[in-house]
Amino acid sequence: MRRHTRHTLVSRAPARALYDLAADTSRWPAIFEPTVHVHHLERGESTERFQLWAVVNGEVKNWISRRVLDRDRLRIRFDQERSAPPIESMGGEWIFEPVPDGTVITLLHDFTAVTDTPDVLDWIGAALDRNSARELAALSQVAELDSDKAVFSFTDSVSVGRPVREAYDFLHRSDRWPEHLPHVRRVVLGEQAPGVQDMEMDTVTADGSAHTTRSLRVCVDGERIAYKQLVPPRLLLGHSGVWELTTTSEGTEVTSTHTVVLNPEGVRDVLGEGTSLAAARQFVQDALSRNSRTTLERIGAVV
Repeated sequence: MRRHTRHTLVSRAPARALYDLAADTSRWPAIFEPTVHVHHLERGESTERFQLWAVVNGEVKNWISRRVLDRDRLRIRFDQERSAPPIESMGGEWIFEPVPDGTVITLLHDFTAVTDTPDVLDWIGAALDRNSARELAALSQVAELDSDKAVFSFTDSVSVGRPVREAYDFLHRSDRWPEHLPHVRRVVLGEQAPGVQDMEMDTVTADGSAHTTRSLRVCVDGERIAYKQLVPPRLLLGHSGVWELTTTSEGTEVTSTHTVVLNPEGVRDVLGEGTSLAAARQFVQDALSRNSRTTLERIGAVV
């Protein structure tokens, strides 16, 4: 039996800004609390296909979805090609309706379960209620910011004279980082499921202050490790990233991509009243890039 759910929220943000954020799944891990990683398999003007990893009722699940984007009507239809049990199939739609004071956001889901037992249906219902509410709230919060400045991505790349397998192993075995990286003091690494790591890390910034972060990491095919900070620092509402490795004639090209959502209140608290989002953006990028480049450069020296 196919079941249907509806979740709505009224946002002060313009419908077009909300649609644009929902349409760009590459930014979801930094914006949406449940989303850990999105990997595009196909991408066109109005259609896309991707694999998505997300926290569902405390577990990291992954599935493959196809979406049809209608920017004129401010609607996005999605259907899962391969679902994660206990969901047998799922689809739905994002709808953005302009109203005088903002936008009504509606998130629809339709699904079937592997078995229609009360415990399975309750599990799916709880997951949809929890994740939909969080996604709607986050979408509204970020769209109400100056999202062109508050949400951004950047990359750093380094060539390593080692095979991909050795470079990947260095990044994968982050529990050994305190031996090799000067900004890392402690790492506790666990595995929730094959290819899904839970990592707690203590780092030291250039000014000597210490920070503890916890991240989920998705390790894919020996060539990509994606991560998402579960509790970002005060300056940020969200932070996610991807390490990607490709074979070159000289060894391996390692690219680190960060996606960040600034927290305007945190910017004021940490960097001072009057600090612009542009200045905060540069501060954050410099700090994250410095650590990324240190990690990348150490790969060739250690492995």
